Order: sequence, then C-alpha cells, then structure tokens
Amino acid sequence: MAACVQAAATAVRDPSAVLPTRNNRAGIAIGTTDDYEETCCLGMGAFGAIVVKARHRSTGQTVAIKRLAAADFCSQMKLLREACLLEESGRDNPFVVGFHSFARNPATMDLSLVMECVGPSLHDLLHQHRCAGMPPPPEAIVRTVMWQLLTGAKKMHDAHVVHRDIKTANILVSDDNITVKICDFGLAMRMDASPPYKPVGTLWYMAPEMLLGKPDYDALVDTWSLGCVMAELINGSPLFVHTNAAGQLAAIFDVLGVPDETTWPWFSSTPFATQVQVIYVKRRNLLREVFPKTKLSEEGFQVLSGLLTCNPDKRLTAAAALKHPWFTKM
Repeated sequence: MAACVQAAATAVRDPSAVLPTRNNRAGIAIGTTDDYEETCCLGMGAFGAIVVKARHRSTGQTVAIKRLAAADFCSQMKLLREACLLEESGRDNPFVVGFHSFARNPATMDLSLVMECVGPSLHDLLHQHRCAGMPPPPEAIVRTVMWQLLTGAKKMHDAHVVHRDIKTANILVSDDNITVKICDFGLAMRMDASPPYKPVGTLWYMAPEMLLGKPDYDALVDTWSLGCVMAELINGSPLFVHTNAAGQLAAIFDVLGVPDETTWPWFSSTPFATQVQVIYVKRRNLLREVFPKTKLSEEGFQVLSGLLTCNPDKRLTAAAALKHPWFTKM
C-alpha cells in the first residue's frame, strides 16, 4: 500500500510530473477525465464524494467515476488512500467492486477514481420491492447473497482491510441479478493501523463495541454489519433503527438482550452499562421470535445469530460463517 500511496501522492503534489501509463510497482493507471463522457449521477459516497456513470470515448466501456467535492490536498489524499484499499481488497476478489485507474481533470488537475460499473444498490432494490408490495427474497436467495458477501469480506480481511461501512447502500447488484459486490471504501482502514480507532460508519449497521467506544475494534465490526444486512434481506427493512448511539444500543439490546458477565464481561465496565437506558430494554434474546422458522431455517438462523452476537469475541468471523452447514447447498 505504501508504494501505491507514494506513487499517487506524487501525482497530487506535482501536477506537471509525467507519470507512466501504469506504475509497475503500484499497478495504478493515470488517465484523463476527457477520455470519458459522463451519462448520469449514480449517488453520493463518504466525504461528500459524487459517483457518476460514464462511457469511455474510445472503447465504449461503461465505468463509474468517483470524485470528491472538495479539491484540497487532504481530500485528494483520502481519495488516493481509498483507491489503494480498494485495489488491495478487490485483488482476485469477485465480490468487491473493481478499481480500474485514476483519471485527472486537465483543467483543475484533481484526481478521480475510475471503477467497475455494476448496477443498482441492494438498498434501492429492497426499497423498490417494499414500495411495490413485493415480499422479501426467499431464503435460497438470501443464502446466495450472504455467501458472496461473506466470501468477499473474507478475502478483504485476508488482505488486512476492514471496510467499516458495510450496508445495503454499499452493496451493488449486477444487472443480471446474479452477483453482488461491496463498494465505497471511503471509511476503510488497514488492520495494521495503530489504535485508538474512531467510531465510523452508518449508525444502523454499527457494531455494539464501536457504539460503546471500544478503541481497538477489528474486522468483526464488518461481520456484525453483514448480520444486519442479512436481517434486512429477510425482513425487507433494517432491524436496528435509531438516531443516536445510545438509542441504537438500546434498539440492539431490546432484541438481543442486555449483555452480562457471562455473555460479554467487558460490557459491564462501560459507561453505557450504568446508564438508566438499560433498564428499559428487554433482557431476553428475542431474535428467534423476530425470525421464526417460517422466515428462516434453523441452519440459517445459526448464521444470523452468530453474526449478530454482541460480544465480538464470540461473533462469527467471515471465514467461520462460510464453514457453516447452511452454505453446503451452495
């Protein structure tokens, strides 16, 4: 990653520098935005990023281009850092959106990311289904989607990258509705970064340890988020919903029960454990009542409950989840 950042940072610092078509060590191409014709806006990303759909004028290839609204050096370096993490995570990983190259705006010299253009987000598809009165997808589809996402997460974690913002809006579905891919690495980090780590991401998908301010969380925050995605796939809507961290924790414990010394010893030492909100939540785990056997088989429920385990020490990793019998039918 260091070589990737160094090569790209040189391009930011010295706009007059003539970079080779492809840096042999970093493996990153640098082109120009004039090579592309923008066709529509696809959405917004982290740090106020704008993602547009574009067509390469010479080859006709359809791509997604991400650029930041701010053009200062710090913002450009965030974009370069994202590109390196995306490239590392997506290497030989069919379930992470592919990174193609950088594109420089000749007028401003700002850089953009050129990426694989996949399709609509899982969030948008689920929203469309709800609005149309359609039921959530059957368990076989949920299993297929989760196998792909967990496989993508395992490869990403094997590359020592934690995404930190996995949610249905950051999962793209191919136009043939077969493949799903994780996107938007704007909040991702390397596992070898030194703590303390800040709580980042989208509230409804944030793991309890992150909400509680644990300074040295790890890749298991991603598997919690994947559990939230799985629950949303089955129910058609998010499982834990609130507007602030304390309320989000209460929403989680209202379904999963309040941790105690036997389930999560570390929790009792947190400030939240002594706050009055705890007495208002149910203490029994109600997850199976929310997802009865009519919605999810026993094997599927074991995966869901393993991902949605408050204590990260007992939570399923992506690798462990993939070994579960639920996926033997894949």
